[in-house]
Amino acid sequence: MQQDEIILRKGIVHILDGELGYPVYSEQQIDITPDLNDFFTGHIFKIMSGDDMKKCYFDEDGSDIYKLLKDFSEDDFIEFSKDITKRLYDIMNSNLAIPSADLAVISFSLHSVMYLAILKMNYKESFVHMTQSEEIGNVNSIIKYRSTLPASSSKLSEAVIINLSDYTVNIIEKKYEVNGEKCNYLSERYLNCHAAMSSKSKLAIVTKAVEQVNKKHFEEEPVKQMEAKRIIKEEIEETGAVDVEKISEKLYGKTPDIKEEFDAKMEKYHMEKAQVKPQSSATTKKFEKQYLKTDTGIEINIPMEQYQDINQVEFISNPDGTISVMIKNINKISTR
Repeated sequence: MQQDEIILRKGIVHILDGELGYPVYSEQQIDITPDLNDFFTGHIFKIMSGDDMKKCYFDEDGSDIYKLLKDFSEDDFIEFSKDITKRLYDIMNSNLAIPSADLAVISFSLHSVMYLAILKMNYKESFVHMTQSEEIGNVNSIIKYRSTLPASSSKLSEAVIINLSDYTVNIIEKKYEVNGEKCNYLSERYLNCHAAMSSKSKLAIVTKAVEQVNKKHFEEEPVKQMEAKRIIKEEIEETGAVDVEKISEKLYGKTPDIKEEFDAKMEKYHMEKAQVKPQSSATTKKFEKQYLKTDTGIEINIPMEQYQDINQVEFISNPDGTISVMIKNINKISTR
């Protein structure tokens, strides 16, 4: 998927300012200029190509949003957008911890499939200049401005994208306090849908479990710990996914007790047979280098390609139990 494959069809923006006590609806769709097209397609592309996104499934009997979507028609786009906006504002208005925002409702197509995007653009605080005319002339000052929208280069922290052909939902959300308890209010209270974990969260669970098991059983074997990182990176490069069963076998197949311990950690999250498929290079960036820190305070980071090449780096186990790191074939050293 490329950003220019996202075709915007209709869009509207409503104001959800908690301090007002009521939503400010727009009665007209936005004019999608080239700049606005880039702004909205950019945000939609980041959401759909990133790994923060979770897949979500409607409770068809209990979700008001699902029922509205079933009757959705672009001919009634403005009134539909007001209906779904009101339901969100009702939740926000009784729970002040949820940040104020502008809500953009966008219909778009991608690869001949129709989608609906609900982009909650939370306000940011920024400083802007203000000019006032006084008797002595113009007086310029700096004031704090609260209603600044997220920049096009930033990522939205709350957004919903719905496939209108099968009503599957992709969501990015944050927990806020609702009725005295922190929860994912977008999925649980607004959409009334059941969300799975994002690829980013799943990969974090796998790597954390590996780190915990390795620290417990191989704390004195740093090379073993580095090999685990290499194997995960290799799996992603070769298959585009982390197959938890394969990783478990490759890392711990020769030590059944340790393998059983790792598998139990995965079962806790119902991930023992999971295939984690990260899309974004930002998610897998941590596997590009080996980061080492010695007990003497020396820090080294080694690109994974060099780590795997014995002609570049070698780890030597000494008879006295210490480890030597030999960096080979250096032509030039620079400092910074």
